[in-house]
Amino acid sequence: MNASATTGSIELRSAQDAPVLCVGGQWTLSHYPALAARVAALRGKAGPQARIDFSGLTALDTAGARLLCELTGAGALRSQLADAALAPGQRALLEAVAAALDGPAAPRGEGYRFGDVLAHAGEAVVAFLRHVVALLGFIGITCEGLARTVWRPWRWRVTATVASLERSGFDAVPIVALLTFLVGAVVAFLGATVLANFGATIYTVSLVSYAFLREFGVLLAAILVAGRTASAFAAQIGSMRANEEIDALRVLGLDPVELLVLPRVLAMLLALPILTFLAIVCGIAGGMSVCALRLGIAPEMFLSVLANDIAPRHFFIGMAKAPIFAFLIAVIGCLEGFRVSGSAQSVGEHTTSAVVQSIFTVIVADAVAALFCMEMGW
Repeated sequence: MNASATTGSIELRSAQDAPVLCVGGQWTLSHYPALAARVAALRGKAGPQARIDFSGLTALDTAGARLLCELTGAGALRSQLADAALAPGQRALLEAVAAALDGPAAPRGEGYRFGDVLAHAGEAVVAFLRHVVALLGFIGITCEGLARTVWRPWRWRVTATVASLERSGFDAVPIVALLTFLVGAVVAFLGATVLANFGATIYTVSLVSYAFLREFGVLLAAILVAGRTASAFAAQIGSMRANEEIDALRVLGLDPVELLVLPRVLAMLLALPILTFLAIVCGIAGGMSVCALRLGIAPEMFLSVLANDIAPRHFFIGMAKAPIFAFLIAVIGCLEGFRVSGSAQSVGEHTTSAVVQSIFTVIVADAVAALFCMEMGW
């Protein structure tokens, strides 16, 4: 076998009707540099009208097929394949490569335009609406599961509920207590700084009390729980979905919502009111400490003003928000876990999404509740 037959060859011959390109040897990736040089030398001489003689072709791969398409053009090459002397595998390879190169060209980007901004905004709105619809549907499924099992005590998952209560509630006590104590101290510092200009530092007691009884107590506890627990719920259920454990539960005839969602929702419904009460107490304690150390307001006077000037309804308004926030946080965390597609990257993305959505939903719900109470005169 000569060298040209081994490395691949191409020769341009003249004919009466059209020039002929005689292809021979091995057109494979191992001989690509030499073949590319020969194709570049003949590209200007052989036009789309040139015919190709494949009778001497012994081997062909994708790299060689691409060079042949570049030589005459993908469309011209496809028009000659029907009558060409080719093996079936070589003909199929050339047809596939030519079809891929002969497809419509990708549109060139014209830069960042105002329409792109509108399109991106529209996609974000559609994605948000889908999230809302999915959340509402999952809330309905969860409520239906609660209604179905509440009258059947033998189906309660007491062990799972207690375990979730410990992880989501009792394990969060130190961080909730410390953070709310410090925030209470900061609020008292800021209030005293402003009110001292008016000679009304005694109203720092009312500021701290109103803030934590109505808003800061439940809001800080809910945000901390959303960051801690919603992410844990999404990661736990997402890992089970990635490992196909949830599919195994369905095969066994078990309801994943009843087995995985309801215990976590019930645990959150019990844990967040307890954490809210703790946050209120610690926040007021932080404000009381600042008042005693910097403003000369003794703890006895602080508690006296709190008992005489602050109506009990503010405490009940703050506590009433806790079960609502707890339900939303637990449902969002579980929903994001069920939406995991099966990879580790998806677990991380939906865990992050659970935290962001939970905090966003809690703040929006708290704002709506504040507007409602203001309109009702509460």
